[in-house]
Amino acid sequence: MKKNMGGVDRIIRLVVAAVIGVLYFTNTVGGTLGLILLALAVVFALTSFVSFCPLYAPFGLSTCTRKD
Repeated sequence: MKKNMGGVDRIIRLVVAAVIGVLYFTNTVGGTLGLILLALAVVFALTSFVSFCPLYAPFGLSTCTRKD
């Protein structure tokens, strides 16, 4: 897998995942919506750690800075 996520993108995803996690575990968001958001938070966290977003690949998107 070639990296296609830059540092800012990774940080934003981790912050969003953390906020969703806090909202879920404090019972602010619950039920089916809470589980869906929690699954989304896990995906955001995993993609942040590996620096690869599968949805960027088919469209040729990349937020990485290019090294010439």
